[in-house]
Amino acid sequence: MFLAKKVSNLLTLLRMRKICKTCGNSYEVSSTNLAYYEKISPEFAGKKFPISPPTLCPDCRQQRRASHLNELKLYKRPCDFTGKMMISNFSPQNPHKVYNQGSWYSDAWDPLEYGRDFDFSRPFFDQYKELCDAVPLPALFTAYQYDENSDYTNYAGKNKNCYLIFDSDENQDCYYSYSLNGSRNCMDCFRLRGGELCYECVDCLQCYNCAYLQESVNCRDSAFLYSCIGCSNCLMCVNLRNKEYHIDNKPVTKEEFETFRAMLSSRSRLQSAKAHFEKLKLQHPHKYLYGVQNESVSGDYLTQCKNANQCFDGVGLWDCAYMYRTFYPCKDSMDCEAAGGDSRLYECSCIGYNANNVLFSSNSLDQLSDILYSSYCFHCQNLFGCVGLRSKKYCVFNKQYSKQEYEQLVARIIDHMQKTSEWGEFFPSSLSPFAYNETLAQDYYPLSKDEVLQRKQRWLEEGETQDQYMGPVVAVPDDSQEADSTMPDKILRCETTGKLFKIIPQELAFLKDRQLPLPTKCFEQRHRERLVLRNPRKLWDRNCGNCKKSIETTYAPDRPEIVYCEECYLQHIH
Repeated sequence: MFLAKKVSNLLTLLRMRKICKTCGNSYEVSSTNLAYYEKISPEFAGKKFPISPPTLCPDCRQQRRASHLNELKLYKRPCDFTGKMMISNFSPQNPHKVYNQGSWYSDAWDPLEYGRDFDFSRPFFDQYKELCDAVPLPALFTAYQYDENSDYTNYAGKNKNCYLIFDSDENQDCYYSYSLNGSRNCMDCFRLRGGELCYECVDCLQCYNCAYLQESVNCRDSAFLYSCIGCSNCLMCVNLRNKEYHIDNKPVTKEEFETFRAMLSSRSRLQSAKAHFEKLKLQHPHKYLYGVQNESVSGDYLTQCKNANQCFDGVGLWDCAYMYRTFYPCKDSMDCEAAGGDSRLYECSCIGYNANNVLFSSNSLDQLSDILYSSYCFHCQNLFGCVGLRSKKYCVFNKQYSKQEYEQLVARIIDHMQKTSEWGEFFPSSLSPFAYNETLAQDYYPLSKDEVLQRKQRWLEEGETQDQYMGPVVAVPDDSQEADSTMPDKILRCETTGKLFKIIPQELAFLKDRQLPLPTKCFEQRHRERLVLRNPRKLWDRNCGNCKKSIETTYAPDRPEIVYCEECYLQHIH
């Protein structure tokens, strides 16, 4: 009888379903997930503190983590340390104390001076918010000491002569891009690695002198390619491998190619080319998942991953689940937004570079271990509930303790958090240092102002951040060759959003040299349109368009694309 009851309990766990306390939707917690929670449950003062299954569904968990990341919005505001104006991702209206990076990382102030005792009569998150409001935060999140002439960047590092690039590392002379790595002389790209002289390329690798490419590898001197590999001098092609001088997937002469390519310098003709390209993509099969060298994975944009469940934008993920946008390989981790080079991470937002055993933490990098409920901490070990520490260990609420004192106090705090139902939950969105519409969450989970305020989160009005320029409307030439050297001096208005923007001299030179038209939309709108080109971070069940077997894919069943399973797609292109 006892054995039968035990087996019944085990079967219940294997098919556990829960109701999300935010959206009300049902979601599954698998036996693998439950084993992971048991594995990472920490131990303090000889007592293990179990991590219970999450109370939010995967989407709401991702939304909560993303609400703590403002990567793209930059402002001019005074430094609260020097009083001088600086560039920051904290708006002038933001209530937090913000220091320029040079001052923040210096020894001119001590984060431990903000240390305080924990009050066991109050919830943890209320006290943590008070600490966050008091401790100065860095103006930007970059490896600024390795940057050169790249002040207008964020969540980026080791860049030279770069402007408005985000989530990007080790680039030179690049502009207006997101997730750009190891690239040179590129502009307006989204997730490009190892590119040179590329423009409007999305999810591409090692491409040279290309424009309007998507999901393509090792291509050169081409434009409007989708899912092509090893191609050169090709236009309007899909699913080609190692071809040269092709248009619409058909061979052409060099003269025909050059004539067609020259037409793209006109904005009006370019719009027609874009429309034709979108129709062309619908005529050819799409692989159900974009990625190579994977084993037992689900998600999209994955490379060299194994046992990765519902993961997106990852390389080298092993035994992971619900991981989004990892910048280096990661093992044995779950529920993270922006992580890499680590193991045993859970419910984290922007954690990486040799981080291990980090739980419920955000915006912290470099040699981290055994960190819980902390943010903006670097080169630290054994922290609980800390903000802004560097090279510290055994601290709670920015107060120093001995190892024994630390473990005993943390055990008591976790026990208290269990009673207040806070233990095992990531920071609420209401604790984010940013307004909701400034953050990554607004890109993937857009909300109206009323919806945000109903959730007791902040909303930043656009009028709070810029004066409305009421000067004359500037006409942008149809052909970049018609623009003169005075164009960078003019203030333009985005034709979609109405926001003001300028064309920088490097941008003008790049587009004229590449024979591409000047933009009529601001960077934020261009970025948003590139984001729409990618599939959502969501999986659906549908059937392969060829063999009809069941597949799990980011292409919703009602979408018009032809979607093939791995085997059928490979047979088609070869």
